[in-house]
Amino acid sequence: MFDGRDPIYRQIADQIRQDVVAGTLMEDEPVMSTNQYASAFRINPATAAKAFAELVAEGVLYKRRGVGMFIASGARERLTRARRARFFQDVLDPVIDEALRLSIPIADLRAHIDIAALREDGES
Repeated sequence: MFDGRDPIYRQIADQIRQDVVAGTLMEDEPVMSTNQYASAFRINPATAAKAFAELVAEGVLYKRRGVGMFIASGARERLTRARRARFFQDVLDPVIDEALRLSIPIADLRAHIDIAALREDGES
């Protein structure tokens, strides 16, 4: 599971975020404890705790004293909103900038997106 260049705690946090966005983890659903993460993935419990602390600070997780960590209400919506904003900033804005440098009209970009969306709709 942990094969990226990012620190393991960040990979844990990213995986939980992804599971929330994908709907694999739902609001008020428990997540594995730090000890369960440590045992399942053979990592230090402090590593999992660091990931959880990051997610609590972001409002993705909350702690029920004596029970464990749970997915926070509204976490999916907040994460999705943030990922959409990053998509426009990190992906689409550079595409638009390059298209303008190449003198590709924005209307051509829209037409290309529409065609790609139609293909995708036809495959679904």
